[in-house]
Amino acid sequence: MLVDPASRPFVSDQFQAHLIWFDANPMLPGRSYLLRTETDSVSATVTVLKHQLNVDSFVREPAKLLQMNEVGVCNIMTQRPIVFDAYKENRSTGNFIIVDRVSSATVGAGMIDFPLRRADNVHWQALDVDKAARSALKNQKPAVLWLTGLSGSGKSTIANALEALLHTCGKHTYLLDGDNVRHGLNRDLGFTAVDRVENIRRVAEVAKLMADAGLIVICSFISPFRDERRMARELMGEGEFIEIFVDTPLDECARRDPKGLYKKAFAGNIANFTGVSSPYEAPENPELHLKTMGQEPARLALQIEEFLRSRMEEK
Repeated sequence: MLVDPASRPFVSDQFQAHLIWFDANPMLPGRSYLLRTETDSVSATVTVLKHQLNVDSFVREPAKLLQMNEVGVCNIMTQRPIVFDAYKENRSTGNFIIVDRVSSATVGAGMIDFPLRRADNVHWQALDVDKAARSALKNQKPAVLWLTGLSGSGKSTIANALEALLHTCGKHTYLLDGDNVRHGLNRDLGFTAVDRVENIRRVAEVAKLMADAGLIVICSFISPFRDERRMARELMGEGEFIEIFVDTPLDECARRDPKGLYKKAFAGNIANFTGVSSPYEAPENPELHLKTMGQEPARLALQIEEFLRSRMEEK
């Protein structure tokens, strides 16, 4: 971009913007979208929805998401720094559109207000001991085994059996379980679509750190939305993310109902319950598709271990 030296644009990966939402599916903070400006295209996330603007009265109203035709003021973070101006200074370089990563449809448009200066004051600290060194010390290659499926599908049982199996093989592992992380890291989150997105975002970042430590990370989460599983995959190193679909029919999950949740959900006593009152988007191309009917958890865990071993030998 050629500019007057006296009118240099901002370069940042975080900014405040006014966002107008076009899509029938709501804008969810924490979800990954494509952001396109006049000069660039980059992955981006709405990190904070500060408030919604009432288009009739211009009164600021609290909101957790934006529905179709709603306008909000939000903070946006891009995957890398981009060049831009404030919209009031330059409309061409101060506007952007938001594109859905799956459908490629334009789902929103915005006007940049100003960069968030704190983004300029945070820098990546180079370290002498890196992922390769940590992995070599453990004599293994890091991986993130992501088990997804309905509640009651057997994810936690299989994940537990898998970690025990890998432990006996001398592998360094850690199991992140959906219920367990809600006792600490994610204890402030509920089960709305917005909270589910944030739940998986946090877990994916933790899994990334653990993989950087050279561990084999086992993640057992319903993780109902494809967008968030895709986001988790993109955080990891090439070939590290292994999506495992624990495929158990809904009626079988409801029959098992180990925690009594389906009974409550079908009675209308639990809102936003996946498979009943909230959707589950099954993986389209998982690395492993485990059909659990008639299979013992130990056998399914062995199947994952064999797949992981073959994957590690290929690298």
